[in-house]
This record gives sequence, structure tokens and C-alpha cells, in this order.
Amino acid sequence: MTSSNVTQRLKDEHQLILRMISLVEKNTELLEAGQFRNWQFYLDAVDFIRNYADSFHHAKEEDVLFVELVTNGMPAKSSPIEAMLMEHDEGRAHVKAMEEGAQKALDGETGQIPAIVEHARGYAALLRGHIDKEDTILYPLAERVLPAEVRERMLGAYTKAAAKTPDLEARYQKMVEEYERQAAA
Repeated sequence: MTSSNVTQRLKDEHQLILRMISLVEKNTELLEAGQFRNWQFYLDAVDFIRNYADSFHHAKEEDVLFVELVTNGMPAKSSPIEAMLMEHDEGRAHVKAMEEGAQKALDGETGQIPAIVEHARGYAALLRGHIDKEDTILYPLAERVLPAEVRERMLGAYTKAAAKTPDLEARYQKMVEEYERQAAA
């Protein structure tokens, strides 16, 4: 990563998020077909989404990238930033509902599959589109408009945010790899 590129780290994080989304999609297809009943997977996916995608990744976007874009002239309202923030909130709602369904199913309550399927698919579709918009529209725009003098500070803020939870990225990388091995078996 060159020091001037303030979105590459975020794009790299998207790759791990997309791998988890692929697992959610695959396991949800199997769930609907009656071939998957690992409720803990969905709770682990929620854990990944909340701690890696949301707290670790979205925090960098919301607290660093979006702030710098607004500071450097992008409107906060009626803008790509407002749209991305709305999608972050919509994703959180899907995650909460998926968690509730999976926890009830784990506790033995029947009838949770439709809700789990609906919200797992809703989250996966939302995030795939969201990541595509960020990678192909918002991030390239940020690279064009953000001045050189803010870039080192932004990269430092990303590093500082990651340092707050030093083992988090490796832990979730391992989780995704383990579920990918199980899916391939």
C-alpha cells in the first residue's frame, strides 16, 4: 500500500467481509434446503459482522474517511456518505434480526428458519451492493478529492483504530478460514 492511498486498507478488509458473506449465502441456501442446522454459525457470523465489519471496518469509514470527505467539501446530507451511513444502519437491523432468530433456534424454538433466511439474505445482498458502491464509486472519488496533507493522518488513524484490538483481524481471519474448510468438506 502506498502512503497516499487511503482506501486500499478498507478495500482489503472488504475481501474478508465478502468471504463471510459468501459463507452466509451458501449456508443459508443449505438451511432453506433442510441440509444445514448449525445455528452457532449464524451467531458467529453476527459476531464477525458486529466486531469486524462494523466496529473494526465501518468505524474507520465513519470516523475517519467520511469525516475527512465532509471536511474537504462533500456534503454530509443528500450525498454518497449519507447513503452509506443509511446502509450501515440497515445492515445492523438485518444482523439484529438474524441474531434473534438464530438464538431462538439454538434455544430450541421452532419456526425461526424463515426469519433467519430473510435477514441473512437481506444482509448479504445489502452488503454486496454496498461494498461494490464503495469500491467502485466512493473510494475512487475519495482518492481523487482528498488532499495530500490529510492522507498520512488518515492512515495513522486507521492504524490507531486497529491497535485498539490487536488480535481482532487475525481472530476473524481464522474464523472465516475454519468455516470455509467446513463448507468445502
